[in-house]
Amino acid sequence: MTLTHPAYVAPALLAVLAFALLYAAALRMRAGQAVAYSHLPFLIGSTAASAWPQRVLAAALVFAVGLVAFALAGPRVRTLVPVGGSVILCVDTSGSMNAADVAPTRAQAALAAMRPFIDRAPAQTAIGIVSFATDAQVLVRPTRDREQIAAALDAIPPPNGGTAIGDALALAKRVLPAQGPRAVVLITDGENNAGSDPMEAARTLGAARIPVYTVGIGTNSGALIPGTLQEAGINEDALRAYAGATGGAYSRADDAAQLREALARLGRTASFVRANVDVSLATAVCGGTLLAVTLLAAAMAGRFP
Repeated sequence: MTLTHPAYVAPALLAVLAFALLYAAALRMRAGQAVAYSHLPFLIGSTAASAWPQRVLAAALVFAVGLVAFALAGPRVRTLVPVGGSVILCVDTSGSMNAADVAPTRAQAALAAMRPFIDRAPAQTAIGIVSFATDAQVLVRPTRDREQIAAALDAIPPPNGGTAIGDALALAKRVLPAQGPRAVVLITDGENNAGSDPMEAARTLGAARIPVYTVGIGTNSGALIPGTLQEAGINEDALRAYAGATGGAYSRADDAAQLREALARLGRTASFVRANVDVSLATAVCGGTLLAVTLLAAAMAGRFP
């Protein structure tokens, strides 16, 4: 926790101390009046039975005043807050994504994981989708319109062709806005075999402060690309390198559940940032509410001095 006005802490503590002393003096005065006008044995019995409620009320009043006074110092807490940034989902639609080592296929598992990622993203986050095989194409530019994004998901082409990761990353950079929080989520097996150099594209994104979060989907089980004798592997070293060049992170997904979790985790990373949030008003409201409730309870119980 940090304070916007730390110089106000000392006056706040003095105010709380002064209130506590005045309240204690009022209690003593009330006790003295009770001794003067009440039957002493009855007074002793009644005060012994009610000592704890009186102490609780006193502690609550002092704490409430302390919260209100502390609010003047401008307390701020560091927490995750949603940001109105932009995220591009780059999804591999090459022939290797038709492999069934991730059930039902890599491509279908990726599509199923992308839907909850989009549904759970903050409303102020703009999402775009780029699909890539032998070349890359924009299915939807960054938008907050979830209906347009859902339509783009339905338009993702079936797996076919080569894998142009570099072209996809370069295209993602071109469609992202020039300013604001930006990120790219790359979903692929990492086996680049077409188009421009992915590492060069990753360095360009890193220079623009656009992190790339790579999700490697697939296994090294020797599964074949349907219709070929070619194995559908996964190049984790390359995916780690792309992420590392941009300040992003790499996640591995061996099955559909892991892929959903990886995208959910990256959604939180890409759509939220840690920031200092001013909680002065919340602190003051809590203190004021506690003060009002305590005073009301004390008045109803006849405990207020």
